[in-house]
Amino acid sequence: MILKVIKTKKEYQDYLNWVDTLFDKKIAPESEEGEKLQVALLLIKQYEDAHYPIPYPDPIDAIKAKMEERGLRNKDFVGIIGSKGYVSALLNKRKPLNLELAKIFHRELGIPAEILLA
Repeated sequence: MILKVIKTKKEYQDYLNWVDTLFDKKIAPESEEGEKLQVALLLIKQYEDAHYPIPYPDPIDAIKAKMEERGLRNKDFVGIIGSKGYVSALLNKRKPLNLELAKIFHRELGIPAEILLA
């Protein structure tokens, strides 16, 4: 296969089929075919990013998910971002997430700024 930028759905599907074939063959990553496979995967990703973008999650939902992942509760943010009522209102989307709060959640939970500011 001659590798080039993917421009159509048919080319995209052809690349996917070709990649599946190479995966089935279990080629070595450092082989010539393995190198071509890596380039093909980058071309596929480029096409998918342009044609099938994944939207950012809701910032508050991302905060809640990260809190659940870390076993944190609303009360863990009392004093850091405000009173118990304010934390509750924020996490129930009754209060807006402002830039200062986004910075705090970014620092405390490691959530990317792009998600918090979306």
